[in-house]
Amino acid sequence: MNYLRLKKRKDISAVLKNGKRARGETLTVVYLPAERTAMAVCVGKKYGKSVERNRIKRLLREAFRLRTETVPCRVLLIPKVAEEYSVAAFSRDLNKIIRREKLEDPHR
Repeated sequence: MNYLRLKKRKDISAVLKNGKRARGETLTVVYLPAERTAMAVCVGKKYGKSVERNRIKRLLREAFRLRTETVPCRVLLIPKVAEEYSVAAFSRDLNKIIRREKLEDPHR
């Protein structure tokens, strides 16, 4: 893993309060520029039982892991409710958002 995980409530609240939102087809990304990359995933009970929620979290973490080298931000990933979830859909949407919001650091 090349990124930190946001685990503390105050860190996640700071990103939600001060961060910018970018919406895509399958997920919403809340980001706050930082020196190191850090990420958290928010999946509530409306997404299904724990097995389904944990699968969504794994898929989102994998999609984000593929792009961690070039994104120096604190990121909060919030998926949209759907019938099917896939790494490919999350990856495609995350790439679009990163390019549109210019979150990449070319020096990394």
